[in-house]
Amino acid sequence: MRYLLTLRVIPIGTCSTSLSSYVAEVEKVLSSLGLKHVLTASATIIELSDLGEVSKILESVVDELVARGVKRVSIDLSIDYRVDKELSIEGKVRSVEEKLGKG
Repeated sequence: MRYLLTLRVIPIGTCSTSLSSYVAEVEKVLSSLGLKHVLTASATIIELSDLGEVSKILESVVDELVARGVKRVSIDLSIDYRVDKELSIEGKVRSVEEKLGKG
């Protein structure tokens, strides 16, 4: 993989301060798209080989949330890109753990 996408989706105007049910729906969308992804406490990290996938991901996520009654969605997105080596979620975690003496 050449890209790691960090995605944080914030539904606005829901009737509750709890957002976990919406996060669960986003996770289902990502799974249905066949994307390798990892949920963290504040965002989801997705492995991508092609940036062309980003618009499809965002459109699918927004469509699902709107179908669930969300009237407004804010999305934070960051992309980690490397040309010198392949990126993976596990590789990035392993690199930090090695530096912490855990690897």
